[in-house]
Amino acid sequence: VKAADGPNDKLNIAAVGVANKARHNLDELASQNIVAFCDVDENFLKKASERWPEARTYRDYRKMLEAEVNKCDAVVVSTADHTHAPAASVAMDLGKHVYVEKPLSHTVAEARALAKLAAKKKLATQMG
Repeated sequence: VKAADGPNDKLNIAAVGVANKARHNLDELASQNIVAFCDVDENFLKKASERWPEARTYRDYRKMLEAEVNKCDAVVVSTADHTHAPAASVAMDLGKHVYVEKPLSHTVAEARALAKLAAKKKLATQMG
């Protein structure tokens, strides 16, 4: 994981989900670089693209993370609950710091697996 060059550097953020709570999370990160985002709903993607025209758009978070692995520092996951743990796991497996909306997971085993992965990869994680 690349360390920031200085305390005032901006993070390059990729977002999984762009509507509702995800939109709020992106608005709160407006001071950072939103480099890519994905959503399964084309209407939500279009609206987000109007706000962040420079960000690359995807419909599948797995494809986004694969394509953006060297272009983002962290990933924000704000989707339907059933996607939180899988998307966070893929992002962390690629060495990305993550912010995940609650619930983090549906089972204790999923939560433990995510915690183990974060420790193994030495990643900063947060649940909202």
